[in-house]
Amino acid sequence: MKTSLTTPRKLGLLTSLYLSQGLPYGFFTQALPVLLREQGLSLPAIGMTHLLALPWALKFLWAPWMDRYGSEKWGRRRGYILPLQALSAALLLGLGLSEGTVGMPVLMGAVLLVNLLAATQDVATDGLAVELLAPAERGWGNGIQVAGYRVGMILGGGLMLLVFARLGWRPTLLSLGAMLLVATVPVALFREPPGPPPAARAASAWRWLGESLAYWGRRPGMGAWFTLLVLFKAGESMASGMVRTFLVDVGLGLEQVGWMLGFVGFTTGLLGALGGGALVNRLGHRRALLVFGTFQAMAVGLYALAARGGASLPVLALVCGVEHLASGMATAALFTGMMDLCRPEHAASDYTLQASLVVLATGSAAAVSGWSAEALGYAAHFTLAAGVCALAVVWVAATVRPGTLTHADAAP
Repeated sequence: MKTSLTTPRKLGLLTSLYLSQGLPYGFFTQALPVLLREQGLSLPAIGMTHLLALPWALKFLWAPWMDRYGSEKWGRRRGYILPLQALSAALLLGLGLSEGTVGMPVLMGAVLLVNLLAATQDVATDGLAVELLAPAERGWGNGIQVAGYRVGMILGGGLMLLVFARLGWRPTLLSLGAMLLVATVPVALFREPPGPPPAARAASAWRWLGESLAYWGRRPGMGAWFTLLVLFKAGESMASGMVRTFLVDVGLGLEQVGWMLGFVGFTTGLLGALGGGALVNRLGHRRALLVFGTFQAMAVGLYALAARGGASLPVLALVCGVEHLASGMATAALFTGMMDLCRPEHAASDYTLQASLVVLATGSAAAVSGWSAEALGYAAHFTLAAGVCALAVVWVAATVRPGTLTHADAAP
């Protein structure tokens, strides 16, 4: 895709798009577990709510249709992004305008529907990112992607916890919907350049899906790479799935948890994503995965130490900050490798298939985190999660070689 956008304008647009996805996801994955724990729900029940994120793992099934079909008037990617984001905002505003407290069945249904809308939008957003960013821009681009998403999660999680603690359900959901509408403005003003000509996308969507899957089956070393996608963020997700309930159980109030996620997590997560993205090209893909993956394992291990008892609020804030910093750096490195393996004409499908594996692994790890924490206790649970992170680093060292993360040598 040829575009006259400068690098800062590309990065600004992607920031708003990924922040938009992080806003509702942050509320449902970070704020909601705290609220449910406050209401007395068990750890296994809270962990199982992560299964409502299933659309993020299944989105590869409809990604080929979004690669194959698109609006010429509104843009191949933008034509999906705008209506999906508007529907998400309308759903949140509708929940906020409802009378009384939102019931649990309605809330869980809304979580599932918002996840479906956001996951589908993510397919179009990732395809747009692959097409807009030149190879030399992808380190920064993925840093911005992770930073924007994490900022959205912190605003939707930590900030909304503070709003809820002071004002209740209605202002919280109305604020969330309003922020999502504001974040829609940059993509509404964006004019997407034309995509590939129709002849380049002549195959049916089903054949498009078959060709995409066959490409990954033919490419050497993809079994090892897909195993890495499953392992690399699973341990961190297993830990983070119980961090919020852990903070509640050690006696922190909603405002303290909100401050920790909203200020500490915001600042360090942003620095980690941007710093990691900037360093990926300098370190190289393999070294970045090794260095940042090791940092991630060590950061998760700090939660195990804190859970052994007696950790003060400053110590918990420090541990939270280090974990967000490490997670941002590790995610930026992983996403850059994923993007560099994508073929331009299959950008959304190729990236989405890899991202779906990551989401399937992280969602499954988060779903079982409640059972693990209840059976083992928080300290042993976080130790196990750190061990999974360390296993991923060993797998990188054993299977990833310099120069392998590119689509240039793939079979056509």
